[in-house]
Amino acid sequence: MRSPLLLSLALLAALSACKRETPTTATPEPAAPAAPAAAGHAFAADINAADFSELVKTLASDEFEGRGPGTPGEDKTVEYIKTQMERIGLKAGNGDSYFQTVPMMETTADENTAMTIDVKGKTHTLKFGSDMVVGTRTGQPEVKVEASDMVFVGYGVDAPEQKWNDYAGLDVKGKTVVMFVNDPGFHAKDESLFEGKRMTYYGRWTYKFEEAARKGAAAAIIIHDTEGASYGWDVVKNSWSGTQYDLRAADDPAPRVPLQGWITGDQAKALFADAGLDLDKLRADANKRGFKAVPLPAKMSVDLKSTSTEKQSRNVIGILPGSEKPDEAVVYMAHWDHLGKHPDETGDNIYNGAVDNATGVAGILEIAEQFAKLGKPKRSVVFLAVTLEESGLLGSKYYVAHPVVPLDKTVAVINLDAMGVAGKTRDMTVVGMGSSELEDILKPIAEKQGRTLHSESRPEAGSYFRSDHFNFAKAGVPALYVDAGDDLVDGGKAAGDAAAKDYNENRYHKPGDQFDAATWKLDGTMDELSAVYGVGLEIANGDRWPNWYAGNPFKSARDAMLKGK
Repeated sequence: MRSPLLLSLALLAALSACKRETPTTATPEPAAPAAPAAAGHAFAADINAADFSELVKTLASDEFEGRGPGTPGEDKTVEYIKTQMERIGLKAGNGDSYFQTVPMMETTADENTAMTIDVKGKTHTLKFGSDMVVGTRTGQPEVKVEASDMVFVGYGVDAPEQKWNDYAGLDVKGKTVVMFVNDPGFHAKDESLFEGKRMTYYGRWTYKFEEAARKGAAAAIIIHDTEGASYGWDVVKNSWSGTQYDLRAADDPAPRVPLQGWITGDQAKALFADAGLDLDKLRADANKRGFKAVPLPAKMSVDLKSTSTEKQSRNVIGILPGSEKPDEAVVYMAHWDHLGKHPDETGDNIYNGAVDNATGVAGILEIAEQFAKLGKPKRSVVFLAVTLEESGLLGSKYYVAHPVVPLDKTVAVINLDAMGVAGKTRDMTVVGMGSSELEDILKPIAEKQGRTLHSESRPEAGSYFRSDHFNFAKAGVPALYVDAGDDLVDGGKAAGDAAAKDYNENRYHKPGDQFDAATWKLDGTMDELSAVYGVGLEIANGDRWPNWYAGNPFKSARDAMLKGK
């Protein structure tokens, strides 16, 4: 998950990936596990803490082995979710199946790879891990970039609605583009540029690599800085080391640059100095409108060898068909996967993922139960449990490329990822607040609960782009991602901050993330579920099509798909 409460550790899933139990190829229709742990529990037909607890306790049990994709734990997990959807009365969401097979590529780069950069006749040799990291999403066993001309492109952004184009008048086909992380305005602390401190879509490294691919670059390199990335070089190094997962190129509509990676800030400063350029001055220049890309007197060469294996995992999809407009749908989603088992670790080596994200899966099932109790709404409601979130939002990316309800018929998406379990709050966090009209629907619902809405505490970290709803957003579908507030009724903000800190340090992406009936306070969690249920209910029984707010980078895609509605 990518919860705003967990920003300092947001990429540790990738860090841990190299220690996980080795996945095996999953089959599309697994055999049902014997005697599911919750088989004896009598579920009620409404949102309640007892049912929620039973679902979380089961999904986060050792029996499910940390829910690692492609492992026996996946088979148990997806079959259990399917069984609950059947019990609730949801129909199979993917034709006659509750499962959607997600093909995936498992790629491991050779960490003996070196990068050589010739700057005015002086050769720099950068080592994998300490100086740079590189990878490929092509699936090719070898990618060679030889003596590629290098161009500094500022922040690597082409944003028409911001009247900003770092590639203006530039042909980078076959070249290596070098750029800063985050987006214009952040380092300059200029609220008039983009969204100032808050990271936008253009600040994410994923966007920068995709844009470089659209422009035809042979390679794309991001200059790391801790403040701009919101994490240190160690996170980058560990995230890009070991086994990496991706969708097959045939299943992913996003463009792919042949070679992509990062270099440390110190290496970049030395390289630019040898080129006769001041990196700090270039950073200041890159934050001004009208910035022009700077060709570098340098050539880069990399010979990257990788091993790749094709495997597969599964999304689980249930649907409550609408009574009047069954072709239109609201989607509730949560990722079911976590970090599996780490056999090389002594002691407890099962990463149960109770908060992250058994709570989200339990949440969408509880909401499904409430919807089923009321009967069919006017529009359909899709309940989507996706895989491979911890590997880069891959299950949701695959679904968006192969939706069971077309995206121009998908009215809204509501994402649950790592729900709060610290008790009732006076507030509610809307991650990426100021994005869409879904917030207009949520606000009066929250007010009736005596709660106010606010943005995440560290908007510069770009949390809105780090959970599964982002793939829908990028395609244009308005998406709402909420989290527990931090002002606890019992103890105030100090208690809320302490609870978040305790989880971050002791349980997040650790074996300690387990269900704990003695300490969990689920009255606040039930408030969250009731609130987002209310948002979906209003949309499902109404006619409105909530859109992005003016100026949002995803609005043009939505406007295009809704043209004529």
